[in-house]
Amino acid sequence: MAWYDNAVFYHIYPLGLCGCAHENDGQPVPGAFKKLDAWAQHAAKLGCTAIYIGPLFESGSHGYDTIDYRLVDRRLGTNEEFKQFVAACHERGQKVIVDGVFNHVGRDFFAFRELKEHRENARYRDWFCDVNFWGNNEYNDGFSYGNWGGFNLLVKLNQRNPEVQNYHFDTIRFWVDEFDIDGIRLDAADVLDFDFMKGLRRAANEVKPEFWLMGEVIHGDYSRWANPEMLHSVTNYELHKGLWSGHNDHNYFEIAHTMRRLQGLCHDTRLYNFSDNHDVERLPNKLRNRDHIRHIALLVYTLWGIPSIYYGSEFGIEGKKEWGSDWPLRPCLELADYTDAEKTNPVTSIYAALGRLKAECPELSWGEFKELTLTTQSYAYARVLDGKAVVAVYNNGDSPVSMEFQLPVEASGVEDLLADCVGSQPILTQVEWGKLKVQLPSNYATLLRLVG
Repeated sequence: MAWYDNAVFYHIYPLGLCGCAHENDGQPVPGAFKKLDAWAQHAAKLGCTAIYIGPLFESGSHGYDTIDYRLVDRRLGTNEEFKQFVAACHERGQKVIVDGVFNHVGRDFFAFRELKEHRENARYRDWFCDVNFWGNNEYNDGFSYGNWGGFNLLVKLNQRNPEVQNYHFDTIRFWVDEFDIDGIRLDAADVLDFDFMKGLRRAANEVKPEFWLMGEVIHGDYSRWANPEMLHSVTNYELHKGLWSGHNDHNYFEIAHTMRRLQGLCHDTRLYNFSDNHDVERLPNKLRNRDHIRHIALLVYTLWGIPSIYYGSEFGIEGKKEWGSDWPLRPCLELADYTDAEKTNPVTSIYAALGRLKAECPELSWGEFKELTLTTQSYAYARVLDGKAVVAVYNNGDSPVSMEFQLPVEASGVEDLLADCVGSQPILTQVEWGKLKVQLPSNYATLLRLVG
């Protein structure tokens, strides 16, 4: 199977983690890539086998207004330093993917500068969408143009232009030749042209075996983007929403229904599962009961898909948008502040345990998903492979819960795989007449291995 089918991702927003200036002043943060490598090493200790780092290339501000696709953002360092970063990750057995911001560019991108200078006679006029020389904008360009999300800072590219397509395909080839990256997360994939993405898939198949394409998609039928002709995976925002609201509303039906719907649409395609990222508020700021962070970590790792951790979430840090700004979601952090976290922090402890179990239990990657019992307050399912099973059990209520269900495989007992984690509690289990009885404390979840 391909490497990404059993990968665990660690997501780094480098401009934030390294404390870079919010507007590109051209000044590098000393030792930025050394710091990023230390965090990648930390991720490896958590069992993360892949690093998603981005945005990474030269931009004017937050990284998604790209100025130069072939130059690492000077606030972070140099191309050579990133090349060394990727090599170090590969030595640890970690794959590396970067942001491909191919829908739009920043206003200082070379082709847009040429358009501003030469207007109707511009060589690159057709590289951009909806250029109107009878219009204007807040920059007083004397013309208007298509953008992303209503922001003229982000100039929309014409992806149906063969020159634009080939430019991006050459960018992918450059990134592989120069840095040896292993895949791309396509920004704003839900507005990318479908034929363009098919071309990206053909290019990906040529540049490197098992080169992975994952797209940022919010709503809709994910199989329209994730399929054999286009992308390998997309961001699972549908599950993300259910993860926190299903707990806030004490309603596991929402999560279970979401998984059934996605399986019906996407079948065996593995979607990119996450609890939070650089665009959404952190779990502690969205959950009514922060004990449910444990539940959501288990769900991300044990449901069908590709699990990921957004940097800092393994420590349970907060992050809330302020005055419309996403920067509070993308903080500068120091590993030294979390030296003993695995031994003292229940959230860190559970993520470390899940990373080990993901590596040790093939059922969690390849096992068939079997729902065992479901109520608004309780949920249990198994991942079954070759006569072995790991069972996930959940209680989102403020009172203890008892559940009973048919064993998915023959067994005479159970082992609590998370019993040694910080904050874990004892549970009662009984195997009898082909059934498993479990009593869970309030607001508690764990993983059980069936034995015997």
